[in-house]
Amino acid sequence: MSPPTFYQRYQPWRRFTEIGFWVVQYLASGLANSITVNMDVRRQHLDFSAWQPMVWETSSALAALALVPAVVWFTRRFPLHVDDWRRLLPLHLLGSLAWSMLHVAGMVAIRKLAYASAGDSYDFGSWWREFGYEYLKDVRSYAGMVLTIEGYRLLLRRLQGEAMLLSLPDEGPPVEPVDRPERFLVRKLGREFLVAAADIEWLQAAGNYVNLRVRHHDYPLRSTIAGIEAKLDPDCFVRIHRSYIVNLSQVASIEPLDSGDARVHLRDATVLPCSRRYRAGLRARGGVE
Repeated sequence: MSPPTFYQRYQPWRRFTEIGFWVVQYLASGLANSITVNMDVRRQHLDFSAWQPMVWETSSALAALALVPAVVWFTRRFPLHVDDWRRLLPLHLLGSLAWSMLHVAGMVAIRKLAYASAGDSYDFGSWWREFGYEYLKDVRSYAGMVLTIEGYRLLLRRLQGEAMLLSLPDEGPPVEPVDRPERFLVRKLGREFLVAAADIEWLQAAGNYVNLRVRHHDYPLRSTIAGIEAKLDPDCFVRIHRSYIVNLSQVASIEPLDSGDARVHLRDATVLPCSRRYRAGLRARGGVE
């Protein structure tokens, strides 16, 4: 076993870091904006109490923070990439509009509750005029959030290593069949190396990517699970679940379950799910009961 990479050491801390980043960013932003707005109020001698700017800014930050999971899901479902960002840009513009509407509705609700608890009332003003003003700010906030998420994912893929199919050369015949590749090109931290298809232990669908499991490392390949299944050698690989494909040479045993599903035990002690839909096919293709 090779020593764990930085990416592997980061995994136990990953969720804590990701959540902590957004919490700290929005709370710090809300606090800093509250201070600066309060300073502007005092400088211009406006008739507002000190708690009101605090409510305005923290309500905006809390509403935006609550929407982070939705943006993470949306960008996972419709990720922006260099080769197709123009096609998905209109969809993300609609996403920014929906995000802004939810953000404004959330912060107004928080402000009304805060004002009511202080014995006062909050008036947002004309909805259409004020929403237009808020959207001009929110579309930039949404864009910044999407770029941060996509940049972070790109960094993780570079640390983890990202696989791709070998493409046709500019001149001459392909080195090997593109429809049934025997090797995959992996890029990792500026280096490129080839991974033999036979070395892939199993594959798992992950959004718009399929993770190739090779010697305890995962390499995301931009593809659908059905798309990559059609390119793999059916004598070596078999679909066992809507999200999993396994290398038959890695299968040690199949554990049937009362539900009709099964667990596939691999030679390295990894256990993968096998749905009843694919169980018969696995047994017919050489799995061991």
